[in-house]
Order: sequence, then C-alpha cells, then structure tokens
Amino acid sequence: MPKKLYALNTVNNFMDIIFKPFGVPFAEANPDISIYNIMDDSLLKDTLLAGRMTPVIASRLLAYAKAAEASGADGVIVTCTSVNEATAFIKPLLSIPILNIEEPVAEEAVRNGVRIGVLATLPTSPAAIGRTIQRKAKECGKQVEVINRVATGAFDVLCAGDRAKHDEMVNEALYQLAREVDVIAFAQISMSLLKHDTVAVPLYKIGNSGFEQIKAMMDARG
Repeated sequence: MPKKLYALNTVNNFMDIIFKPFGVPFAEANPDISIYNIMDDSLLKDTLLAGRMTPVIASRLLAYAKAAEASGADGVIVTCTSVNEATAFIKPLLSIPILNIEEPVAEEAVRNGVRIGVLATLPTSPAAIGRTIQRKAKECGKQVEVINRVATGAFDVLCAGDRAKHDEMVNEALYQLAREVDVIAFAQISMSLLKHDTVAVPLYKIGNSGFEQIKAMMDARG
C-alpha cells in the first residue's frame, strides 16, 4: 500500500507554484508515495497581518496536521516558510514526521557559508528561515551572519499572474545580494521557479530537497 504524504499549503495558487513543479515529479519518481494537499490561504494572510506567528494560527495548523494523521498520513510537509514556528511546536505532538520545507535549504546554507544571504518576497519570511538557519548553525557549533533582503511587492505581482515582472524584481535584489554574501538561500518556495542568469555564489532553492528529506524521514519511521 502506498505511503501517504500530506502537504499543508497556505497559498491558493499552490498547484502552479508547488504541487505541479515539485509534488508531481516527486510522486512520479516515488510511486510508493501518494501526495494529498490541504490548503488554507488564511493561515498566511493572518500571519502577514499579525507580522508573526500567533498561538491561534499555530493551533489551526496543528488541527490540520492532526487531521492528516487521523486520515492515515505517514508524513506531513508544510510548504510555507512563514509558519515554521508552528511546525516546530507541532512536531512533538504527532506520531508521524512533519517537516517545514525550507529546513534542508537552511542546512545547506549553514554547511557552505558564514555570511548567508536570505532573499524573500514576503516580509515575514526572512525572520522565519533566519530562525531555522540560526538553529541549524547552533546544532553544528557554527557562527553565521544572516543578511536579509526582501523584493517588496514581488509576491503580489506573482499572485496576480505576472511571473516575468516577479522575476525581474527578484533578480534585481538577487544580483545585488550576491555581491555581499557567501551563499544565498531563497526564503520561499514561490521563488524557486525564478529564471535568472548565473549567480556568483551558491544559491539554495526550496522545493525538491524538502520532499526528499520528508521521504527519508518517512522511510526511517518504517
């Protein structure tokens, strides 16, 4: 029987920016895993409105994770960086693995850089992935500096359907940031399909690595 992986999404265009480009190829490469999606875009909207994760938002995300577990999920992947504090809270409350999708990117950035650039298109994302980066650095006894940059407005442009303008706005920030840091981590999966020229430093994008890591966690559980 195929294992069940539930993806918790917080944007209503998740099919185009998450599931089709990343979930579908992963499922095709892993026919023993079936992916199911849960979407509640109010989770991200409320996080942006509050400017941070709140107990109410965390409780709602926990309810979705518990519902996935009750439905027979073997693992849960949260595809939104901005709510990753809730994922950390939820982990000990589940009997199945749960992963925030940016965690492998944070690990790679810490492994290969000291001055780590974080590029985002949402104001809540840099602090969120920054916490993950600092936690990973602490785990391996390394000191890092995180330099944040936000391409303000680019996320709204993408959601309005203008990917070319989104890419132009993000690239402007990307090339500038690359002159200031050792490595760059994208703070959101919505940026991972960006079309760009060669970047002078290693660039880590959210997506495939998250799916591969939750698969490893599910396999380890047996």
